[in-house]
Amino acid sequence: MTKKYKKVVVGGTFDKFHNGHRKLLETAFEIGEFVEIGVTSDEFGGLKGNIDTCQVRMGNLRNFFKNYDNYHISRLDNKYGPTLSVEDFDAIVVSEETEPTAVEINQIRFEKGMHPLDIVVVSFVLADDGVPISSTRIRKGEIDKKGNLIQ
Repeated sequence: MTKKYKKVVVGGTFDKFHNGHRKLLETAFEIGEFVEIGVTSDEFGGLKGNIDTCQVRMGNLRNFFKNYDNYHISRLDNKYGPTLSVEDFDAIVVSEETEPTAVEINQIRFEKGMHPLDIVVVSFVLADDGVPISSTRIRKGEIDKKGNLIQ
């Protein structure tokens, strides 16, 4: 089956790997022949608070994709990752929350004479209460990784 894009990029912190992350990454694999996955470094991701180490988060992703061989995981030290230096990405997969960063990336790529990336926006996965699932909510003990409310 031919995929829409040769090479797509997706990035995130991927802490407390949950159904929202799963949807984001599954979308990337559905549309891309090869997926570059950026995971925020401890220094950069740590700005969000008490999160698992980069090594643990990358391990969780490798576990999830153990049946795939068409991806590469790298560390992100800023919000742009390899998108400003790698010419041959075709698309970027983002959540509604990170779409503005993708627009910014395209502006910078344009200024550098690079072709823009198609921006594929994945809608939030909602918890049982209708509020988006997030690692922050999981860390606070409000919901589990599937979006079930914790009483």
